[in-house]
Amino acid sequence: MTARIGVVTFPGSLDDRDTRRAIRVAGAEPVTLWHKDKDLKQVDAVVLCGGFSYGDYLRAGAIARFSPVMDTVIDQAKAGLPVLGICNGFQILTEAHLLPGGMLGNDHLHFICRDQKLRVENADTAWTTDYEAGQEIHIPLKNMDGRYVADQRTLDELEAEGRVAFRYLGFNPNGSLNDIAGITNAAGNVVGLMPHPEHAVESLIGTGRTDGLPFFTSILKKLVNA
Repeated sequence: MTARIGVVTFPGSLDDRDTRRAIRVAGAEPVTLWHKDKDLKQVDAVVLCGGFSYGDYLRAGAIARFSPVMDTVIDQAKAGLPVLGICNGFQILTEAHLLPGGMLGNDHLHFICRDQKLRVENADTAWTTDYEAGQEIHIPLKNMDGRYVADQRTLDELEAEGRVAFRYLGFNPNGSLNDIAGITNAAGNVVGLMPHPEHAVESLIGTGRTDGLPFFTSILKKLVNA
């Protein structure tokens, strides 16, 4: 049985096709989900892709969080459905309170697009088991509102509980506190990160490496072995 992974498209999504391709490259079946539909079509996992949902008006991810599909995503994520939020998807996850903290504009006030070096901090989530803790990878990054912020108590909890999933190395591209590039919820089924692993699954695109592919093979293995 082939694992089915849904990819939500919002008005302003940019990377839904790339994400569906990455899922297909990993060996799973991508399923298109429309933001107005509450039906998740019995998928086994969900990806909230990158882009500028609703033009990032008001605040990045703030409007998309109230799309009908998110009611179902929130309920099922709380029940254990694996959910990955990439860039704008990470912003939506924080707005939906599936992940703590929030995202602000880059500290240098400019859009940034670059290949970014990361360190894998947590290789035990549903989306990271094909990595090793401490592994250094290169993933494309492109954002305007990528600065992760949280109060000190939340930061302390994330660090103490090992819930920082990825950390920027060499250069903090947006001013994120503690160099945080991605985090996970306590259960490990919900992960959000700013860099774009879907752009690093084939050697001819992105960084010229396949460092992003393990996101999609990790969840595939988890679903097949569940």
